[in-house]
Amino acid sequence: MILGSSGSIGRQAIDVTLSHPDDFRIIGLAAHKNVDTLLRQLEELNPIFVCLVNEEAARDLKARYSGPAKVLAGKEGLEEISTLPEADLILNAIVGSSGLAATLSAINAKKQLALANKESLVAAGDLVNERLKKQNMRLIPVDSEHNALWQCMVGEDISEISKMILTASGGPFWGKPKEASEKVTPEQALDHPRWRMGRRVTIDSATLMNKGFEVIEAHHLFGIPYEKIEVLVHPQSIIHSLVEFVDGSLKAHLGPTDMRLPILYSFSWPKRLQSTLERLDLAKVQRLDFFNVRTSDSPCLALALTAAEKGLSYPTVLNAADEVAVDAFLSGKIGFAEIGNIINTVLEKHDPITIGSIGDFEVVDAWARDRAESVVLRT
Repeated sequence: MILGSSGSIGRQAIDVTLSHPDDFRIIGLAAHKNVDTLLRQLEELNPIFVCLVNEEAARDLKARYSGPAKVLAGKEGLEEISTLPEADLILNAIVGSSGLAATLSAINAKKQLALANKESLVAAGDLVNERLKKQNMRLIPVDSEHNALWQCMVGEDISEISKMILTASGGPFWGKPKEASEKVTPEQALDHPRWRMGRRVTIDSATLMNKGFEVIEAHHLFGIPYEKIEVLVHPQSIIHSLVEFVDGSLKAHLGPTDMRLPILYSFSWPKRLQSTLERLDLAKVQRLDFFNVRTSDSPCLALALTAAEKGLSYPTVLNAADEVAVDAFLSGKIGFAEIGNIINTVLEKHDPITIGSIGDFEVVDAWARDRAESVVLRT
């Protein structure tokens, strides 16, 4: 089951399954509103369930589709397709906090969940972990950095970890004067030097907010205190993450910049499958560089780390405000440098609560979005 099939991760997950037809079969697809892409996928994959969360788009799909798949719609349809007994594995590759409901539904149904929707853990990590504990389950991390940490932890004792190190490419503006960011266009910010990702995550990579999100995600995935999670800029993006142990040993996961590799491992775990994916030629790599990150030069990363330490509903607000600010930048309403200012303004106005239910999350998320949109209008 692939939730978010029209997005970058969803499309690459489809590539992985098609390259291993004897091992995987996609029985269901879900997307937000991209009818054209979904129609092509339906024709190619012939699943038995399909869902469009946008109900108008779902009506359009029903009018244009005459195949055998059952068409589901809206939030109720997403919940249903996330819990179908026919599915052995659910990939949640939905973009944004709207993926949280699918995450919780899959967990409640005791479905094995491969998680690429980082917002589920960033915005409601305590709630997700409480549900996982209740069901005696664990998540499979799909993001390249967390999948790398997971692979480094095979056979290891979590108590023997000294620290986890997340690597960041630095984005398209690493090493350039700070003043240059004031004139950055969306096209420049979307020109990532290493990865091809969705629009929001690419902008978050450029601001380093994405790396702050990944710190929060690692904390919730592995139960590691924030003080034991470090970020290093590694421009080559060859080492995806490292784990340092108490004896001083380091384990690193290396690989090409291809998301199909962690997706394949997520799908095949605990086994590994043969693949035709590009192999890493270390002789061609030749050098691996690492640089410390100064939070004074990366305000969005600093905001994420502060929100993480404060806990409660601060990360929920962080995620929602970032989503609004990034959309405003991509729409030409604000400048690149204003992204962090808007998020900071919203965080400063927040009175935190405990996120103990989906209802708590929805209240805080809606408040943060409304406040961020108001700040955008005044900018």
